[in-house]
Amino acid sequence: MAIVNVTDQTFATETSEGVVLADFWAPWCGPCKMIAPVLEELDSEMGDKVKIAKIDVDENQETAGKFSVMSIPTLLVLKDGEVVDQVVGFQPKEALAELLNKHL
Repeated sequence: MAIVNVTDQTFATETSEGVVLADFWAPWCGPCKMIAPVLEELDSEMGDKVKIAKIDVDENQETAGKFSVMSIPTLLVLKDGEVVDQVVGFQPKEALAELLNKHL
């Protein structure tokens, strides 16, 4: 499954089913740029079990506010629309895979 870009309008729909890793990011954020290839790798390895959704906090402040995102990157793990885990800042692929596997 490919990484999807979501907006304030599509976030609820895109995260309502299954396990979703939501990446709150911005184009000017250094650690966000560092984590992008890690998310691509995760998607290629776990994309059949996990959806990865990226949401630009500059363009979608309503959703960022709803989840009290203060620092980016913030990664939320949602299961059937409910937040079940959260990490802030750059994470290595192994740590993210472990985080996701707890909720599969």
